[in-house]
Amino acid sequence: MKTKIEIQDYKNLKPVKLSNTIIVIGLFIFLMISIIFAVAIGSVKIPAMDVYKVIIYKIFSPESLEYNTQATFIDIIWQIRLPRVLLGVIVGMGLALGGVVMQATVQNPLADPYLLGISSGATFGATFFILIGSNILIGSFQNLGLAFCGFIGAFMASMLVFRLSSIGGRITPVKLVLSGMVVNLICSAFSSLMIYLTNDNNAVRSITEWTMGSLTAGNWSNLWLPSIVVVFMIVFFLCQCRIMNTMLLGDEAAITLGIDLNKYRKLYMITIAVLTGVLVANCGIIGFIGLVIPHITRSLVGSNHKNNLPVAMLIGSSFLVWADVVARIVLKNMEMPIGIITSAIGAPFFIYIIIKRAYSFGER
Repeated sequence: MKTKIEIQDYKNLKPVKLSNTIIVIGLFIFLMISIIFAVAIGSVKIPAMDVYKVIIYKIFSPESLEYNTQATFIDIIWQIRLPRVLLGVIVGMGLALGGVVMQATVQNPLADPYLLGISSGATFGATFFILIGSNILIGSFQNLGLAFCGFIGAFMASMLVFRLSSIGGRITPVKLVLSGMVVNLICSAFSSLMIYLTNDNNAVRSITEWTMGSLTAGNWSNLWLPSIVVVFMIVFFLCQCRIMNTMLLGDEAAITLGIDLNKYRKLYMITIAVLTGVLVANCGIIGFIGLVIPHITRSLVGSNHKNNLPVAMLIGSSFLVWADVVARIVLKNMEMPIGIITSAIGAPFFIYIIIKRAYSFGER
């Protein structure tokens, strides 16, 4: 018998009544509208129609721009705000994707892309560069060096988790979580030690701002790498929906189906490490998206990853776009770190989920 949309647990993979196609189309339209208004909102207010015209004309008819829109608006829209908003779309999409995959891989509703020590590893790499390497490189090479060290730190931390969790035989969800906690503590301890020993207050402030997350690095030259990585990961994991659905059923069910989940856990760990490492290197630590968004999507379309992944990515993109808008306008003449906004929104929402206990995450 057909029923209304219900929050479904990980073992209930039945389709919901409302068409998933309608949900995806609606979320895509909302994302496009969000991009237009996010570009329009700021210290300099720009009409949404002008934003739309600039984007369309820049893509299809750039020579006609000077007759339709003010030159100042063109520079603000195309050179400053649009790349930043698009970076928010890419990062939000990637973090939400990572959250869905991680929660399936470790079979833990509290998992997110930073579970494997990625955030603390990236912080350690960025801290090392800011305190030591920033005096060696100059100009634009400093941003490149910071991104590179953040990525290397995130990737190495993930590989250490992978190594620890494989000791003693097969990788299990419990060993992954415990190894991630250990690596987080180790990297955090070394980062804190370096900060404690330094006398450079400006460097400490830079580290603090980086760990809070920001999209200020968004420009056309910085978009290509995260875009390529996120698109590749989207295509890859959309082809892995059957395997991830099997993960939700447990190892015993996978064995009966002839699927080696240990092999796929290793593969997913590496790919998510690369994905999150690239995103963290470009925008710092932005939490709660990979943790909260998968819970929202499961309440809309259930736990089948064929439906879950597209919805999660669209919601994650829209959420981060509007979180960045709030970060830009909530304080006068200054910008609030976006990580504060996402945490302020995500934490109460997650507490609500815990209190309501709307679903049992695979337990009956």
